[in-house]
Amino acid sequence: MSEADTVKRAHEVLGYQFQNLATVTLSLTHSSIAQTRLESNERLELLGDAVLGMVVCEELYRRYPDWLEGDLTRVKSTLVSRRVCAEVADDIGLPELLIVGNGIGARDGLPMSVRAAVYEAVIGAVFVDGGLDPARRFILSSMERAFEQCAAGIGHDNHKSDLQQYAQRRLSATPHYVTLDEQGPDHSKCFEVCVVIDGTRFPSAWGPNKKQAEQEAARKAIESIHADRDRASDTPQG
Repeated sequence: MSEADTVKRAHEVLGYQFQNLATVTLSLTHSSIAQTRLESNERLELLGDAVLGMVVCEELYRRYPDWLEGDLTRVKSTLVSRRVCAEVADDIGLPELLIVGNGIGARDGLPMSVRAAVYEAVIGAVFVDGGLDPARRFILSSMERAFEQCAAGIGHDNHKSDLQQYAQRRLSATPHYVTLDEQGPDHSKCFEVCVVIDGTRFPSAWGPNKKQAEQEAARKAIESIHADRDRASDTPQG
């Protein structure tokens, strides 16, 4: 696909017409093919990550006025995670437009981190080219299904179940939850809990009760596992 065809297709995928065509091209250029890191999409990725986090927080605050801070934080973390960003990139066809070097692999086998990064980079590009409003429209349009899944409780309350299934299926082990600390008066205690799987301890989490603390600890363990697997997939073999 020529650069002109890539830009034209990007306009269709993003639902946004760029004034500066170099910006959209830059957002789709992976460091594996760029002559220097400054000529890749890495800076736009950083900016897009910040814009994504702000827009998602604002939208969750607006949509769910009855959710507590912990609920908002938990779902925000899910929505801006590499996994969800990569899934959204796949849904709208961004990996097909990514400009990569020969060593990065086929587009249908791109690592999660690369697919997530191009989604964040195009957000950054829209923000730079047109400002916050078009960036917000693109984010909310492309992530609508993810927001709906959160509203339906998918990925919101089942972290412990998801972690248990993964641990038993992949590791032949069962997660154990350890209460590390508790603070506050009896009527308003907070609890710190961590997950231990087969001797490996994952990052701890706080919650207003043990149940929510365990859910948050399970979510952190899942994110840590995904991050480790993603780093392993990004490491060149041989």
